[in-house]
Amino acid sequence: MSDTSHRAASLTARELSSWLPGNGSADGDLLGELPTLVGRSRDLIRNHGVAAGAAQTMVDNVVGTGLRLVALPDYRALGNTKEWADDWARDVESLWRGWAEGFECDAALSLNFAGLTTQVFRSGFINGEALALPLWLPERGGAFATTIQLVEPDRLSNPGGKPDDKTLRAGIEIDDYGAPLAYHIRKTHPGDVFMPFASSADEWQRVPSRTPFGRRRVLHIHDKERSGQNRGKPALTSVMPMFKMLDHYERSELQAAVVNAMIAAFIETPLDAETVVEMFGGSYEDYDTKRKEWKAKLAGGSIITTFPGDKLSPFTPSRPNSAYGAFVENILRHIGTGLNLPFELLMKDFSKTNYSSARAALLEAWRFFSGRRQWLATYWAKPVYELWLEEAINSSKIEAPDFYINRAAWSRCKWIGPGRGWVDPVKEAQASQIRMEAGLSTLEDECAMQGLDWEEVLEQRAREKAKMQELGLGDLTPSIAVKSLPGQGKDSGNDNSNNQEDDNASMEQSDQ
Repeated sequence: MSDTSHRAASLTARELSSWLPGNGSADGDLLGELPTLVGRSRDLIRNHGVAAGAAQTMVDNVVGTGLRLVALPDYRALGNTKEWADDWARDVESLWRGWAEGFECDAALSLNFAGLTTQVFRSGFINGEALALPLWLPERGGAFATTIQLVEPDRLSNPGGKPDDKTLRAGIEIDDYGAPLAYHIRKTHPGDVFMPFASSADEWQRVPSRTPFGRRRVLHIHDKERSGQNRGKPALTSVMPMFKMLDHYERSELQAAVVNAMIAAFIETPLDAETVVEMFGGSYEDYDTKRKEWKAKLAGGSIITTFPGDKLSPFTPSRPNSAYGAFVENILRHIGTGLNLPFELLMKDFSKTNYSSARAALLEAWRFFSGRRQWLATYWAKPVYELWLEEAINSSKIEAPDFYINRAAWSRCKWIGPGRGWVDPVKEAQASQIRMEAGLSTLEDECAMQGLDWEEVLEQRAREKAKMQELGLGDLTPSIAVKSLPGQGKDSGNDNSNNQEDDNASMEQSDQ
């Protein structure tokens, strides 16, 4: 009989009696351990290929070559028409591209907005958070004075090592409701090797979260898993122990395999050293010296001479372990689950996967990537866009007469990221056409799914059509055929099935 109503709360069950985790607050559980977690996360990214690959896979699928702005002013809330909104959006997007594609958006003048976005997302994955300071630098003489400075989150800390209290949490001042009032940023990185020689090594800058008129001065991007959590946690946290043990195991197996490969045979002797000395005279030291000088090496067609009574015994290696591959794959699947990455995507290995399984895995990953992209757009891209748009409006580059009254309506937008890609281009193009014909999707949605802007696609098609007519080529736009080829749609669902007939048919239709 259980000693508690819930067996999971038992204190006497053998498997649970030593399981007594603490019940600290969000900050209490995290802040004291955060430097250790961040250091270990960075070490895994530096030294473990799978961890580094997972980080890059995240970046490639969430950010890709960058997030593309689609301005969507709420024309109904603004009392205007859809045609006006389209014209206004095109003007805004054109100005935004001029700022975002240049280096003036970066205070360090080394990255464009896509590069900044990549760094922000990588920092969020590795460190659990990213920190950016919107600056106003009109003295640079650019078209816009707004620029962004990225700051290593390690610099966000309590001045002088002051302990956390009710209003100061790991460098963040908060009010009674938990809203950030200011950020204390160290002027140099605590791990900078030149720190002892820097005059500002022990100086902090207090940066208010907003200006008196409401403009953001700090962008702190991180996930909040619990209420009251003021700092972010590395994405690798839950799988770090598994990663480290896997690293130890793989290196041990590799070392054992190398040692096993270096040993060809054993030479066995039935006589001990004292017996040999008694039989042949001389001293033990002479025998030992000769024995150490004698080293046999095996080569093709060679004859090995041995000491009297010695026997050459072949060595049967036990490495690599026959269960090594299956064991490592199981661990990697566990890690992939913790990172929300299918095994096939984590290891870039689709060799055991058929079309249906690959598509299911990629769709599951796509849902996760889409959520991460929306998070990145909400807490990073859109706030930067609002800062830039505010300057563009105040400098009369864009007309928005009641911007501060309807800020949300004017700054409404969405962001297009990298395309989902194709597993089978023929099947998926046909599915896209069917969705549009059935009224379940639009060209805008289908283009966005592939990382494209539908208006740019139509404009480019119009230019190509006009050019072909100018050259007397007629309309060479290929017609879309939705008829299935023989063998198409046949999928056993078996991950070991190659479905060669289906793949060949799809490839043939793609080439036509």
